[in-house]
Amino acid sequence: MLFDTHAHLNSGQFSKDQVEVIQRAKENGVSRIVNIGIDRATNKTSLALAEEYDFIYTAVGWHPHNAKEMRDEDLDWLRELSQHPKVVAIGEIGLDYYRDRSPRDTQQAAFRKQIQLAKEVGLPIIIHDRDAHQDVLDILREENAAEVGGIMHCFSGSPEMAQECIDMNFYISLAGPVSYKNAKRPKEVAQQVPLERLLIETDCPYLTPEPYRGERNESGYVRYVAETIAKLRNMEYEQLCKITYENAERLFKL
Repeated sequence: MLFDTHAHLNSGQFSKDQVEVIQRAKENGVSRIVNIGIDRATNKTSLALAEEYDFIYTAVGWHPHNAKEMRDEDLDWLRELSQHPKVVAIGEIGLDYYRDRSPRDTQQAAFRKQIQLAKEVGLPIIIHDRDAHQDVLDILREENAAEVGGIMHCFSGSPEMAQECIDMNFYISLAGPVSYKNAKRPKEVAQQVPLERLLIETDCPYLTPEPYRGERNESGYVRYVAETIAKLRNMEYEQLCKITYENAERLFKL
């Protein structure tokens, strides 16, 4: 049993074969998926996908890339969506100082507002953090995000930062990069994170793991993330799958 905690199956990259990709995920042992919204259009299509498939759930939120488009009425709409039984988190939200597609102060404001919303509606948050480690940590502390906790998605920080996040009630989720030969830091994190705080994901169609690196990622490839971590920890693959599955169920209250 595999739980892909972060997918974008409503991406345009799946427009021609979405049904087949979802079927392949099931054939690869994936029995639960959380699909992620990043703006108004994808929040709608992600929720529709979750309504169509019993084993797919959704998170709704405004990605930092799209923070400049988020209005107060969008927050009200997210509040409404959060009441849907298939909505299990607010996300993905956070900061992206690598691409800087929205001004940093705008990203920070949207991030804070969505943490506050998550606390109001009692849902965990899914964090996007790219080249913004310190500001992400500072905002999580200042907004008391520990109240709801959540996921550090596709975690790229150090083992020490991972522990700081765990201390704030967050899970550490690893994706395809943990399988890359020269990915020293993700491998260290994979070995050191307490098992009860570890999750796995694909972030498909991005960050494809070995042996398919360079191709489009899909949800079924989460098994390669699990296999890599199991080897790094000298564990049975099935045990790693079971633990990460149960962690995700606990976090999302499924």
